[in-house]
Amino acid sequence: MDRRNIRGQGNGVIVISEVINNREYRQKVLRELIMELHNGKTVDEIKPRFQELIKDISTHEITQLEQALIMEGMPVEEVQRLCDVHAAVFKGSISDIHKPRKQEETPGHPIHTFKLENRAIEKLIEERVRPDAARFEADDSAENVKVLLDDVRELREVEKHYLRKENLLFPYLEKYGITAPPKVMWGVDDEIRAALRETEKLLESYGGDKKTVLDKLDQAVNSIREMIFKEENILFPMSVDSLSEDEWLKIEEGSDEFGYCLTKPAGKWKPARVNVEEKAKDEGDRPAGEDQYIRFETGLLTPEEIEAMLNTLPLDITFVDRTGAVKYFSQGKDRIFARPKTIIGRMVQNCHPPASVHVVEKVVDDLRSGRKDHEDFWIRMGDRYVLIRYYAVRNADGEYLGTMEVTQDIRPIQEITGEKRLADR
Repeated sequence: MDRRNIRGQGNGVIVISEVINNREYRQKVLRELIMELHNGKTVDEIKPRFQELIKDISTHEITQLEQALIMEGMPVEEVQRLCDVHAAVFKGSISDIHKPRKQEETPGHPIHTFKLENRAIEKLIEERVRPDAARFEADDSAENVKVLLDDVRELREVEKHYLRKENLLFPYLEKYGITAPPKVMWGVDDEIRAALRETEKLLESYGGDKKTVLDKLDQAVNSIREMIFKEENILFPMSVDSLSEDEWLKIEEGSDEFGYCLTKPAGKWKPARVNVEEKAKDEGDRPAGEDQYIRFETGLLTPEEIEAMLNTLPLDITFVDRTGAVKYFSQGKDRIFARPKTIIGRMVQNCHPPASVHVVEKVVDDLRSGRKDHEDFWIRMGDRYVLIRYYAVRNADGEYLGTMEVTQDIRPIQEITGEKRLADR
């Protein structure tokens, strides 16, 4: 029996406590292992204990570990100094658990483009930088200096890769409370930039100090290769687990501004969506003309009046049809949760981060099946106290038409006291 499914059955509480305690124990020991590395122990010295402890470690736990170190007061620079060793230690266990993700494999998706660039960077390093550095080491002629300088200048294109990562991807991770890995990686990115700039300057004014040039170039190249590993085995899986498709779409749309490193996106990525107008026609619906009235059981309104009324309500409304496609949202003056128009036609599961998809699916399934007629949630967002309500929308015969999400800041309502019977003058 799957232990996760026996909550509330006899010893369920004990089992859940055991799982929590195991996780806390594993994180405690992982922290100790990294601190031992920090204090001078070698990877080989701690490896047996490490391999015994973590047989199924996830990127989420790595994130929690780095976050915990910083929250406990360790300077970001210290975590950054440990990062290369950290990556080397985790390399074996992480690579075994990450399965291919469809969106990573889709041409044009930001993750696909990041990885495409990484392959181009590796190719430049292996086919040009390393061989040309070896020729320079054997013969530092003016010609070999110029060839290596050209390589370094081209390798500096990695700046575009890092800028997109830092300015487009990191803000979304920080939105979800993932702050330590971005801080650490941004620090290493800056070190790589500095090493490449210094190498370029040394070659531009080369005076015969071959060892200094090669040492600085080795530092840059090794750091770049380690960063590729950290991105593909820690950062990218963590990002796929956290971001919604709409957030990936915004990253994709903002990428051209920063440019690309040594290659271009392999296609134009767009999330799959339903054409709700065509779908409505196929189902027999006919839209009313702009000047026609839409008749209701209790009156009639023009489309303009309906839209204005819905946008005037002091709450946000989103409607998902019976198939799970987003069909409509209101556009009030002060929406609580932003909604891009590109969300229309999207399946509702793809409009939420993967970590919360199971909650959304459960709510919709309960409403569709009739187990519930509504589901409520409430959260604090800065000065707002937000009530989120999901309603099953059914026709006169009780048939399920879809789910309506209604979101409202109820703090002003909670603050109402006394009575008010007259309008203010």
